Amino acid sequence: MLNPLSHFALGPLFRRFWRRIGMTWAILLVETALFALVPLMIGRAIDGLLNGDQAQLIELAALLVALVCVAVARRVYDTRAYGSIRVALGAQLARRYPHLPVSARTARQDMARELVDFLEIQTPELLTAVVQIVFALILLWVFHPMLALSAIIAGVLMIAIYAAFHRRFFRLNADLNQQKERQVTILTVGGGLGFIRHLRALRRHEVRLSDTEAIVYGLIYLGLLAFILFNIWFAAGLIEPSAGDIFSIVTYSTTFLEASIALPMALQALTRLSEISRRINSDIAED
Repeated sequence: MLNPLSHFALGPLFRRFWRRIGMTWAILLVETALFALVPLMIGRAIDGLLNGDQAQLIELAALLVALVCVAVARRVYDTRAYGSIRVALGAQLARRYPHLPVSARTARQDMARELVDFLEIQTPELLTAVVQIVFALILLWVFHPMLALSAIIAGVLMIAIYAAFHRRFFRLNADLNQQKERQVTILTVGGGLGFIRHLRALRRHEVRLSDTEAIVYGLIYLGLLAFILFNIWFAAGLIEPSAGDIFSIVTYSTTFLEASIALPMALQALTRLSEISRRINSDIAED
């Protein structure tokens, strides 16, 4: 018999199921480390082939085979581990709040699953992004410190942009979740017109949230694209790399860009989950 969670949030959830979650993360770190080596090995293979040596190409093939095997094993394990966590969490939530209206209980079941979804989907993406960022920074620094410094500046700018919109994201998610909690009640007693108003309210909240996301990610992409353009210019004009070096520098710069986007996305998800945790731990349904 599982010990019940005293508080429905990411921290208690991780502590209760740390063995299953930790195993998925351990396999993920191996997968990510192998994946992060791919651009470097491709660059070495290019230089080797240009010099008539195929040894690096064979090493690249071995790396890719190992990567596929680890990735398949992780996904097979993940589905089973997180599926059992969802069942346990849903059962405990149902026992905790039997007195709440059906509308609120239904919405909270869906919201609680988002906690597990974050651990299963977004946390691995975040861990992958962190490992890729670290690898990218180290290897860009090896090629030239200025390449890594430009990446660090872009990363700081990105976090600052998200921080400026954090409170707005929390407020918009609270409005959306509050409207969702009322859905079953509106369907039961509100009639056709009431439900249409409910759908329009959902649309209004979703549009406001989407517009804010568009502005935030637009600003972030501008900063990251400036970083990419600088690194391409710097690599081509101020140092004397080989063809493989150029490939690796461009690839690790674009890897940093792609991985960095996971950071504000994770922060946005955490903002939403903090509002969800506050809501599903409340003994009352909010109007």
